[in-house]
Amino acid sequence: ISLDTETRFAPNGIVSRTLLRTENSRVVLFGFAEGQELTEHTSTQHATIQILSGECEFSLAGKPHPVKTGDLIYMPPHLPHAVKATSQFSMLLTFSKPS
Repeated sequence: ISLDTETRFAPNGIVSRTLLRTENSRVVLFGFAEGQELTEHTSTQHATIQILSGECEFSLAGKPHPVKTGDLIYMPPHLPHAVKATSQFSMLLTFSKPS
């Protein structure tokens, strides 16, 4: 799979596509238009996020972190987090179930 080729963007929107789903994991590709955001939420799973292009602000437990192309974020289960696109950006999100 070419992540660059598979990434989609929508004007004033967020596009997500599940690329892989197994019994214990899921890989989702996201494309965010500038200014789009996901409000604070949590997950019951471990998550890693790789920023593929652009820039955004990730809030982890209420603390903002500017991130850019090439950055990697790990989030343990139940950590409150939010994301806002400071430019058009794409990310690869990998969930894995706790053992």
